[in-house]
Amino acid sequence: MSTRDRSKRPARTRTPRPAVNPSERAHATGTTHAVRRRWASVEGEADPLGVTYIPEEAAYNFALYSRYAEAVTLLLYRARDTVRPAFRYTLDPLRNKSDRVWHCRVSSEIVNSCAYYAYRVAGPAPAPPIYWHAFDPDKILLDPYARSVHLPERFNRAAAKRRGSNAGRAPLGVLHLHDNFAWTGDQRPHHEHDLVIYELHVRGFTAHPNSGVPASRRGTFLGLIDKVPYLRELGVTAVELMPVYQFDPQEGNFWGYMPLSLFAPHGGYAHAREPQARHDEFRTLVKALHAAGIEVILDVVFNHTAEADHLGPTYSFRGIDNVTYYLMSQNAAQPYQDFTGCGNTLHLGQRNVRRLVMDSLRYWAAEMHVDGFRVDLASAALRGPDGQIDWSDPPIIGQIMADPVLSRVRWIVEPWDAAGAYQLGKAFPAGNHWQWNDRFRDEVRRFVRGDAGLVASVMTRLYGSDDLFPDRGASVYHAYQSVNFVTSHDGFTLYDLVAYNQKQNLANGHKNEDGTSYNHSWNCGFEGDQGAPADVRALRQRQARNFCCLLLLSNGTPMLRAGDEFLHTQGGNNNPYNQDNETSWLDWDRRRTHQDLFRFFQKMIAFRHAHPSISRARFWRDDVRWYGVGPHVDLSPESRGLAYCLHGASQGDTDLYVMINAGRENLTFEVQAGRPEEWRRIIDTSRPSPDDFCDFDSAPRLAARGYSVDARSVVVLVREPHH
Repeated sequence: MSTRDRSKRPARTRTPRPAVNPSERAHATGTTHAVRRRWASVEGEADPLGVTYIPEEAAYNFALYSRYAEAVTLLLYRARDTVRPAFRYTLDPLRNKSDRVWHCRVSSEIVNSCAYYAYRVAGPAPAPPIYWHAFDPDKILLDPYARSVHLPERFNRAAAKRRGSNAGRAPLGVLHLHDNFAWTGDQRPHHEHDLVIYELHVRGFTAHPNSGVPASRRGTFLGLIDKVPYLRELGVTAVELMPVYQFDPQEGNFWGYMPLSLFAPHGGYAHAREPQARHDEFRTLVKALHAAGIEVILDVVFNHTAEADHLGPTYSFRGIDNVTYYLMSQNAAQPYQDFTGCGNTLHLGQRNVRRLVMDSLRYWAAEMHVDGFRVDLASAALRGPDGQIDWSDPPIIGQIMADPVLSRVRWIVEPWDAAGAYQLGKAFPAGNHWQWNDRFRDEVRRFVRGDAGLVASVMTRLYGSDDLFPDRGASVYHAYQSVNFVTSHDGFTLYDLVAYNQKQNLANGHKNEDGTSYNHSWNCGFEGDQGAPADVRALRQRQARNFCCLLLLSNGTPMLRAGDEFLHTQGGNNNPYNQDNETSWLDWDRRRTHQDLFRFFQKMIAFRHAHPSISRARFWRDDVRWYGVGPHVDLSPESRGLAYCLHGASQGDTDLYVMINAGRENLTFEVQAGRPEEWRRIIDTSRPSPDDFCDFDSAPRLAARGYSVDARSVVVLVREPHH
C-alpha cells in the first residue's frame, strides 16, 4: 500500500501525548520522545521510505532516498488533473533532509484532496568517467516505494526518453491505499515430497476466449481464481507466477520482466480499475490458492528495471539517483554495465538499493502472503561496483538469510546471468537456496532425443544431482534443492520441443528473437505441426510422456510449464516475450483434444505424491540399485538403456522398478529384483491411453522376468506392498 498507517505496526505505534511546554521539558517524563515528535511533525522523518500516514497528527510523511540530489520537490495531483499539480512542496535541505533521505510532513487536509503523487529531482551534471548523473529537474518521477502505480490516459514512454517535462504522460504513485484485507482463516500450505511447481503467466493462462473464464475476468488475478479447480484436478501443489509487478505496457514485454515498480501489482492483471483492487484481488488469489493447498511463489526481478540503457526512459530510478541505483561503467558510449541483457543492472552492492529490494520482498511475503520467490538472473544481483561476482559472501544473500521474515520462505534462484556468470549448485553462495537445474533440462532432453553417451549423466540427474549439490563436506546440500525441469517460459513448449528442430519466425509481425533453450529439440521426423503424419504425432505424444515420466520420477523438486500437460504449442516460437496474443495464450481447446495426455500428467503427479521414496530430504543412497537390460549398467557411448530399483521401506513406501529405453530398437530387460509375480506394470509410455497408466488394482502382473520395452519408452513397475 502506498499509504502506510503506523497504527497498524506495533513497533512504530506512537501514543498521543499532551503538548509539552518548552519550559517544562526538562522535568517531563519522556522528554526526548516529545521533542522528537515535534521536530518530525514539522520536518518529517527519514524512516520509513515512501508514504506513511501518521494518525495522531492527521498528516502524511513522505521520504525519498537520493545520494546526489541537490533539490527535491514533492508534487500532489488531483484525480481529474494529472498534468498540473494541485500542491507543490519544495523540500529545504536544511530542514527536510537527514543523511541522504529527503523528507517532509504534509497535513491530511491537503493530501486527502489529492489522488496521486510524484517528485521532481535536480542534481549535478554528469561527471565522467564514473558519475553518469541523469538528473532532469523537469522530469516527473515515480517514487520507488509507491505501492500502486497510476498510468494516466496520455502515458507515453517516448516522452520519458526525451529531455524535458513529461507532465501528464508520466507514471504516478497512488495515495490512500488501505491494508484491511480479511486474511482471517488463511493457512499457508507447506509441501515436502509432494511439492510440484507449476510455472504460469497470469494473463496468458486465461486470456484466450476458450479459457472458460468470463470475458471481463480473462487475463486477471480473478480469472486465475476461476482456474483453481483445474489446478487441483491436475494435482500441482505450488504455482510459480511470472512477474506480477507493475511493468511498462508500452515497452512490449508481455512476460513482465521489465519492472517499473518493485511493490505495485500490475494494473492490467486486475479485474476492477481502482488501485485498491489490484492489491485486494491479488490477495484474494493468494487466499484461494492457499485454501486449495497450493503454495504461491513469485518470479521476482531485482537485477534490472524498465528504464533500460542510456537511450531508455527516465521514469524513476534514473532521475532520482542514477549512480546509486545502477552499476555504471567508464564508457561514455554505454555508461551502464549490462549483465542482464536488458540495458542496465541494479547495484545490489549499494546498501540503499539492497534496502529497497529487502523492503519489497518483505512486503510481498508479509503483507501479500506469498510463500516464496524465484529470483530471475540471480547472479547479476551478486555483482559489485566493478561488475565482478562476489563468490563468497555477497551482502544481499547475507541480509536475506538474517531477515526473520525472508529467511523462512522458499528461495529459488536462476543461478546465472546474461553476461556469462554461471553458479549452478555449490558455486552459488548460501547453501539453502533452491536452484533451477539447467543441467537436468539439457541432459534429459538429449537423452530422450536419443543422443549417445548420456546414461551416466541421466543416472546422476535422476538421483538428485549430487555432483552439483553434494551431501558431504563443509556445506551439505539436499536433493530437493535441485529444481528439475524440461521446459520453462524460456524456450520451446514441451510440444514444440518434440515438433521442431529449428525455432520459427512467425508471420504475425512479431520477431522471434534468438535464444538457446530450443537446443536439444527433435521433431520426431517431421518439422512442424501442419501436415504431420499419424505415426509422427504418436511418437511425439510418447516422447512427451517420456519427459513427464523422467521429470516426475527424479529426486529433487519438479517444475512443469503451464500448458505442457495438454501439449500447448507456440508454433515453434522459442521466445515469445513480446507476444500478447494467441501464441502465448494457453489454447484450452487442446485440453480437450489431448485429454489422454492430460490424464497421463495427472496420474504421474498423483503417483509422485503417493510415493515419498521418489523425492526425499536426502539422496537415494543405498536404497537404489542400478541395472541395465541385465544386472549391470551399460555405460558405453552406444548405450541408451537404463534400469533401477528404488527400495521404499525406509520411507514407508513400496519398491519401484523403472526401465528406460531411449534408443531406436526394442530392448528386453531382465527384472533383477524379486519374483516376476511380485511386480505390477503401472506405466508403459509406448501404450495408448488408458493403458499407458494403469491403477494399481487393475495393473497386470509380470508373467516373466523378461519385459520388452519398446523403443523410446519408459516402463514403471510397482511391487506388491507386502514384499
